[in-house]
Amino acid sequence: MSTAKRPIRKIACVGEVMIEMIATSETDAKLGVAGDTFNTAVYLNRALRDTDVSVAYVTALGTDSYSDRIMNALSGHALDTSYVERRDGIMPGLYAIETDDEGERSFSYWRSAAAARTLFSMPCDVTLDRLNDFDMVLLSGISMAILPQSIRESILDWADEFCANGGTLVYDSNHRPRLWESVEVARTVNSSMWTRADIALPSVDDEMALYDDPTPEAVLDRLTKLGVARGALKRGSEGPMDLASGETPTDLPSVSKVIDTTAAGDSFNAGFLGAIAKGETDLDAAAAGHRLAAMVICHPGAILPE
Repeated sequence: MSTAKRPIRKIACVGEVMIEMIATSETDAKLGVAGDTFNTAVYLNRALRDTDVSVAYVTALGTDSYSDRIMNALSGHALDTSYVERRDGIMPGLYAIETDDEGERSFSYWRSAAAARTLFSMPCDVTLDRLNDFDMVLLSGISMAILPQSIRESILDWADEFCANGGTLVYDSNHRPRLWESVEVARTVNSSMWTRADIALPSVDDEMALYDDPTPEAVLDRLTKLGVARGALKRGSEGPMDLASGETPTDLPSVSKVIDTTAAGDSFNAGFLGAIAKGETDLDAAAAGHRLAAMVICHPGAILPE
């Protein structure tokens, strides 16, 4: 993007936050709160705690006790909750996690009627133009997939104006096939977001799965042709690749035993964006993202205790 960007003082992470259920035995489970952009918001706010940069979470919730639990979690992590839509008669989504011996997780979801799917739908208090309050806005493929097509189109129109006015748009495709109507729709929406993103944070596995790219090099070539010029290609243990230079940071930590890969990409995004907000180089930001993700995958669950 050639438009001069505003200094980053206010950041919004937009999407769905859900009730998380983790089995602790055959008959018991622990409830938590998590979601891709929520996880990023929590870690990002921690990274920026000693700065004057604020982080808000933007979503829609119900007025039930589980929505109250989520609001308490948002407040407990010191996130700005003034951009949360509250709606009567609907509830947040729920998901359950199972983790294998290698730390890989599988999910079961109950989210088809979740309140977050009504975000930005009229009548509402949290309208799209309220995102213009921010200097940086993060959206993900999950954020887009859960919304109706008319709202997706409105977001694309909003993004054009936001970026033209000096806002920084960040996008992570975070592909979840079951959320999309079809592969074709997912490709179209994601490609439209990549053409608009000032900072792109794709994962190589997601991109190869969605677009049938045969190699990481093919992923980079396609993204470059879409106009992606800044960000990092997440490649797990191989380390992130800076999208502008093609370099990978040196002296990255390795992980001998992965406990749980939940929030690996989300925490990388937080480490990367936190470093960018502090004025660090993109390559240093990629290293910061990798270091944070390496810590997160050594512990169970999405959010590490402080």
